[in-house]
Amino acid sequence: MTQHLTAPAPANETTPGPTNWWRDAVIYQVYPRSFADGNGDGMGDLAGVRARLPYLRDLGVDAVWLSPFYASPQADAGYDVADYRAIDPMFGTLLDADGLIRDAHELGLRIITDVVPNHSSDQHEWFKRAIEEGPGSALRDRYHFRPGKGASGELPPNDWESVFGGPAWTRTTNPDGTEGDWYLHLFAPEQPDHNWEHPAVADEFRSILRFWLDMGVDGFRIDVAHGLVKAEGLPDLGTHDQLKLLGNDVMPFFDQDGVHAIYRAWRQILDEYPGERIGVAEAWTPTVERTANYVRPDELHQAFNFQYLGTHWDAAALREVIDTSLDAMRPVGAPTTWVLSNHDVTRHATRFANPPGLGTQIRTAGDRELGLRRARAATLLMLALPGSAYVYQGEELGLPDVTDLPDEVRQDPSFFRAAGQDGFRDGCRVPIPWTVGGSSYGFGTGGSWLPQPATWGALSVEAQTGDPASTLELYRSALAVRRDHRGLGAGTGVSWLPDTPAGVLAFAREGFVCTANTTTEPVWITVPDGRVLLSSCEVAPVDGQLDLPADTTVWWAV
Repeated sequence: MTQHLTAPAPANETTPGPTNWWRDAVIYQVYPRSFADGNGDGMGDLAGVRARLPYLRDLGVDAVWLSPFYASPQADAGYDVADYRAIDPMFGTLLDADGLIRDAHELGLRIITDVVPNHSSDQHEWFKRAIEEGPGSALRDRYHFRPGKGASGELPPNDWESVFGGPAWTRTTNPDGTEGDWYLHLFAPEQPDHNWEHPAVADEFRSILRFWLDMGVDGFRIDVAHGLVKAEGLPDLGTHDQLKLLGNDVMPFFDQDGVHAIYRAWRQILDEYPGERIGVAEAWTPTVERTANYVRPDELHQAFNFQYLGTHWDAAALREVIDTSLDAMRPVGAPTTWVLSNHDVTRHATRFANPPGLGTQIRTAGDRELGLRRARAATLLMLALPGSAYVYQGEELGLPDVTDLPDEVRQDPSFFRAAGQDGFRDGCRVPIPWTVGGSSYGFGTGGSWLPQPATWGALSVEAQTGDPASTLELYRSALAVRRDHRGLGAGTGVSWLPDTPAGVLAFAREGFVCTANTTTEPVWITVPDGRVLLSSCEVAPVDGQLDLPADTTVWWAV
């Protein structure tokens, strides 16, 4: 049942004022079930997030993006939504959400919430009634129900595969017990895809947006933003590797041009509200040029840069993706975004600990020391680039992926299906440590829904606070410098410095130079005419030269 608040405050009562904030914002992703547990049941919740907001303020971020907390059977960790206007009891109530939003605004933080428009839960009222009423139900038109192929409809309507593995179709059973039509689900069977050709779907989501905007949220991260519209006729793919979210082709179920009319309508709603409310696309597209289509002036404000996330720690590859990304966004006037980790990929401290070419879901721990060193250097490089940056909870602690979780504790739905994604996303979702000791290292008083490693205490906020060599203090310093330096933050380009040694990235911005050695050996460089602002490891320039250590980034004021 939808929850309701009484006498909500005006949406803009404490929202920070408009400043084009989203063009250079540092946005911190909170995965609610793994951030902080406020009631001691072992599962993170909104009360836990609310209590930790001062930590995020002090870290120096501008906004907090919350992964889904809506009413859900949790078949895919909340990305299967049963009621878009209610909070799942495991996370709290709408009153908890209201308090969190108010507290965040008082601390100068903005709140971005997930919205999941591509699919609902199979426990959503629309879908339940569509099944219960059987063939002919008008509600079936709000999803993709189709008769099967074969003599008795025993084959799926087409050859599409689920991202989680297996067919993208599940056959229904009619109310009289006979086998019925099939329905489309690009992800789990419990996540039926909406039919965005039906006007009721568009009307409903416009209403959902207004509900949360009226609650005071400052924007939306749009899950599977590229998937809403399917090609006419739902054509077969034939022989094709269709399971990769980031491929080389436009698929009949991904990145169809029709999605852009939806986002133009959404932009009109966002613009009606004060305080510069924003839309952020999770759009897996073949190229950054196609990603730019989502952030044209009359559409969304930002889109995730997955091409950058998937680039290994290599100077030539990084320079190419940086240039391509900036070049693609410049014509549409949108900021480029930069991200290294999120809740769906192996943490970059572990990715960079492994050899290149293994993808973004890796099952091996690799060289932990090397991975952390590269992760720190990659963070300073990312935060020096023009545009907006995303930080995934725990990366500021240098957390690695937990690669040795036993099978019996895993909860990622794709782990339990053949093919599809690797199914190891649980490794980046292990609850983060706050204290050196305790049953869950300060996560809560009742343990942790995924087991935490014995090493977690040494990586905790408590252990790292005040230690100038810690990754947490590096993040705090970097975000403070980024906020205060005139040459950092928003922008449309960088000036690459000439005569840079192989394996070294060096670029200038106003009053600022960034140098990054991506090689495994020290490299002598000429020191910029200025002083060191910050470095990912200790450096000591001598007589205008610096033996730039391996896997190290240095910021210079010039």
